[in-house]
Amino acid sequence: MSYAMTIRLSAGFAPTVERVRAALKDQGFGVLTEIDMRATLREKLGVELEEYVILGACNPPLAHRAVQADRSIGLLLPCNVVVRADGPDVTLVQALDPQVMVRLSDAADLRGVADEATRRMRAALDTLSG
Repeated sequence: MSYAMTIRLSAGFAPTVERVRAALKDQGFGVLTEIDMRATLREKLGVELEEYVILGACNPPLAHRAVQADRSIGLLLPCNVVVRADGPDVTLVQALDPQVMVRLSDAADLRGVADEATRRMRAALDTLSG
């Protein structure tokens, strides 16, 4: 079962993170949280990891519709987007496929929310690779 939408970019990590933020914003997503996995794992466990951040993206109207349809769906919100280095000047951008909500919930009203979130997230990723 695939749960990610992934693109590979021939670009450095830091500029890609900024481009991802802008692409998400253009599609109505704000970044509520940012977890620097590299720094966290270094500090807490003393281990090294490639540059790796998790952006917690949220589109408030979609989040509201999702929570109205299924109160427990908040467990899958916000839409997580991972940006991680994958070699020199190569960066992967991965977004949780919003269709996962539909596969995990019986709430019929989630289908429209997931479809719109998928369209917007795909548009953001397409902007990055185009």
